[in-house]
Amino acid sequence: MENKSYYIDEDIIVINRELNSLDIFVRDFLDILKKYSEYLIVSGYVSISTGRTRGTEDVDCLSIIMDKKKFEKFFDELKRENFWCYQGETINEIWKYVEAKNSLRFARTDEIFPNMEFIFVDSSRQAKFFELTHPQKIRIADFEFLIPPIEFEILYKEIILGSEKDFADAGHLREFFSDMIKKEKFDEYEKIIRGNLG
Repeated sequence: MENKSYYIDEDIIVINRELNSLDIFVRDFLDILKKYSEYLIVSGYVSISTGRTRGTEDVDCLSIIMDKKKFEKFFDELKRENFWCYQGETINEIWKYVEAKNSLRFARTDEIFPNMEFIFVDSSRQAKFFELTHPQKIRIADFEFLIPPIEFEILYKEIILGSEKDFADAGHLREFFSDMIKKEKFDEYEKIIRGNLG
């Protein structure tokens, strides 16, 4: 199964293009996060990474909730590697957001955009937890990362998010992966999404 835009290599979707500055930002953040937690890149960047031409200021990343000790190590390493957090400069300022399962935003030091919206997930958020625990590997050049199953990402944008931009993203994914997506997967994932709206 191969076209000019992507091919499948042992269940990894390989995108035929070079890395750009947004990809490098995401890669550098994930190189740190992978040491501490499971993660999943979702929403707009999934479409952008596969060739949809549109701007974005943020990249959405789901993560399993960490305990305070592990999160502190993660936060300290981010600071050492020149990332900063919108919500505060110390673990004590930020931890209340983690406990409340509120999202955090990280960007490179002295920059605002692009930023990583860091969204905490546990089993109580069933649809998000499902996609996080059923990842699809994708690779651009030497950058490999995890996204939701393509059919799940399409349906989540159409059913849950539903903005004009989300429908355009979903339309891009339907067209780009037209020779790969499966109707039975749409049927399976729609039940999960509609059974737990977000």
